[in-house]
Amino acid sequence: MNLLIGALTIGLILALLALGVYITFRIFGFPDITVDGSITLGAAVCAILLVRGVDPLTATLAAAGVGAIAGLITGILHTVFHINGLLSGILVMTGLYSVNLHVMGRSNIPLLNERTLVTWADGLTHRIFGDATFVNLLGWRVPPGDLVFLVGVLLFILAVMGLLYWFFRTDLGTAMRATGDNPQMIRALGTNTGLMITIGLAISNGLVGLAGGVLAQYQGFADVQMGIGMVVWGLAAVIIGESLVRTRQLALALIGAIMGSVLFRLLIAIALRFGLNPNDLKITTSIFVFVALVLPMYIHRMKQRGRRKAYAEA
Repeated sequence: MNLLIGALTIGLILALLALGVYITFRIFGFPDITVDGSITLGAAVCAILLVRGVDPLTATLAAAGVGAIAGLITGILHTVFHINGLLSGILVMTGLYSVNLHVMGRSNIPLLNERTLVTWADGLTHRIFGDATFVNLLGWRVPPGDLVFLVGVLLFILAVMGLLYWFFRTDLGTAMRATGDNPQMIRALGTNTGLMITIGLAISNGLVGLAGGVLAQYQGFADVQMGIGMVVWGLAAVIIGESLVRTRQLALALIGAIMGSVLFRLLIAIALRFGLNPNDLKITTSIFVFVALVLPMYIHRMKQRGRRKAYAEA
């Protein structure tokens, strides 16, 4: 049960990453590789602030802020200097590796002895459950601190999703969505599409940086290598989510991204539970993404063939 609680918690934390990737990948059709660097940047800034005594909330918000700055730089490179979108993200991601090392001062910062969101959750747990070591959850004995943190993360993710849904229903958010759908039309209406893309990249990487800050506090460390392959994770979560909800309607698509992140983490946890070598985790992730990309297309083609066959027989 502890493995399940941990997988659900990490899946929900990385749902912030999935929501960020959804904005760039689905709304703008922008291949943003900045994600691999901005999640580490968020973790690094959050960790160094916590070590220096800054309160966890301020450090977490700072993680979101620096992530947004990274996305802003990618947007400027693409829209102002007219650098290819993919290359813009690669340039910023590559540069962020050195930035993250300078911010942290070393390759890894432990947070086990620092005051973090987890210690806040532990304090709340003590007030709710007293000195209880375990609580009964559907017949399973679960550490109350893990349960409280999981519920807190879930409520926070739902709040972020609701805020995103509200934002993308505003005039600015609608203009951003329209920029992704039909930039020529929006440009003809007098909207600065470059500005819309830049704002979208800033919001996206702000969410990614926020995910990095929360993840570092939950895992108890920030590491310069922790962002490798995270853009693949986000893409997998979005694609799996779309397969689950079977629609790109905004509210359901956001819910699908969260569900996809949680399900993807559960699949990884199950694979590790049944003996997967941790060294094979990245290639397993790539295989999962490949299957998530190919399987829906294969199923669609099979359905089309079945309809054609039924029509021919009729």
